[in-house]
Amino acid sequence: MADVLGIVAGLLGGGIAAGVAFYLLGRRVERRTAEAAARALAAESERLLADARQRVVLAAREELMQARETFEQEAARRRRESERREQLVEQRTAGLEDRARGLEQRGRALDERERAVVAQELAVRTRLEQVAGFTAQEAKQELLRHLEDEARNEAAALARDLKEQARRNADKEAKKILALAIQRLAPESTAETTVSTVALPSDEMKGRIIGREGRNIRAFEAATGVDVIIDDTPDTVVVSCFDPVRREVGRLALERLIADGRIHPGRIEEVVEKARTEVEASIVEAGEQAVYDTGIKGMHPELVKLVGRMRYRTSYGQNILEHSKEVAWLAGIIATELKLDAQLAKRGALLHDVGKVLTHEHDGTHVQLGVEVATKHGEHPIVINCIAAHHDDVAHESPISVIVQAADAVSGSRPGARREAFETYVKRLTQLEQLAGEFPGVEKVFAIQAGREVRVVVTPSAIDDGKAGELSDQIARKIERELQYPGQIKVVVIRETRAVDFAR
Repeated sequence: MADVLGIVAGLLGGGIAAGVAFYLLGRRVERRTAEAAARALAAESERLLADARQRVVLAAREELMQARETFEQEAARRRRESERREQLVEQRTAGLEDRARGLEQRGRALDERERAVVAQELAVRTRLEQVAGFTAQEAKQELLRHLEDEARNEAAALARDLKEQARRNADKEAKKILALAIQRLAPESTAETTVSTVALPSDEMKGRIIGREGRNIRAFEAATGVDVIIDDTPDTVVVSCFDPVRREVGRLALERLIADGRIHPGRIEEVVEKARTEVEASIVEAGEQAVYDTGIKGMHPELVKLVGRMRYRTSYGQNILEHSKEVAWLAGIIATELKLDAQLAKRGALLHDVGKVLTHEHDGTHVQLGVEVATKHGEHPIVINCIAAHHDDVAHESPISVIVQAADAVSGSRPGARREAFETYVKRLTQLEQLAGEFPGVEKVFAIQAGREVRVVVTPSAIDDGKAGELSDQIARKIERELQYPGQIKVVVIRETRAVDFAR
């Protein structure tokens, strides 16, 4: 048993030793295999690296060869271009030399021809002087005189045509603007006038107005400063005064007294004072309304009051306040069309006749008084010039003053705007014909169309066609300087030649 155990133990020990030996032998074989694989991998890496290095070197050599070839081609192209340019320069130089030789030959030929022409001209001139009997200087002067006359006639005709064309264009544009302004402004054709008559309920009221021994009418006239005219006119009493404001106070007070029925000195003074207060308030209200209607801002209160007083003032039967408002509207529209300051235009237009309400109280023309009051209350210089220049008393300093003058003429000359006394009308037409007849060469003068046109018949032998245009301009300028008139006057110069014979 012991032997068996010893054998078994020996077998087990030998098996274990054999297993260990086999394990160690396997590990050694694996290590040698791994080392062989690593050496093979390293060798392959060295081979691949060498191949890559060789390919890079080959690519670089190929690129270098291509660049060298490109450089050589570019250099050859530039050499050919340079040679071509040198050939062109040589050709052009040769051409310029040939041209210079040709010009030099032509110049010599022209010099010879010029000398021949001069000699021929001298011969012709000598021959002409012998034939015509004029020297060259005399012929030159005669030619210059002839050319001067022709140039003068052509210049006169051209100036007349240009002037006529400019007049037509100016008239066309001016009529367009004025037509647009008038179209946008459509007031009544006639303006109301200040009423100076008072209607009575019966003729018995005349006695109450006069009062016992005339005390009522004397008290009324003393309180109002007006004259009460009581005549045989039925149911009517006339209130007369040169001051329209006082006349309006008297008219209003008398109407109040007649309506109330209590007419005595104490009551008269009370009613007159109330009427005066109402008229003053209505004056201020009318001025403020006019300023508001025309869109004017910042006007001095005293000027506003003077504008309101124009309500009770008329000129040739035209109410000045309505006329001034109409002029302001027209001037504002025209200034807007011309891209000018419409506010200044309307301001100057509204105040252009403001001096007329002061003519009863101060000495001087309405233009002078208007300029003084506008200057006193700090109006703009352009507005003052509009007042001063609307009758051409002074020069126009801005286009706005010209616009105001034109609008004033439009408002004053339209049909029904003003009434003119017959004597003044006849006197103006007579002066118009006299002014036009003072020029030499004028045979007859006729004023037609109510003085809107003057026709001048001239002597054909004294006035030619060119001078006819100059004469019409001279007559028009003289009329502007020496005659006052509304609107415009057309001057027509008529020149005609008549040939008369008789058949016997």
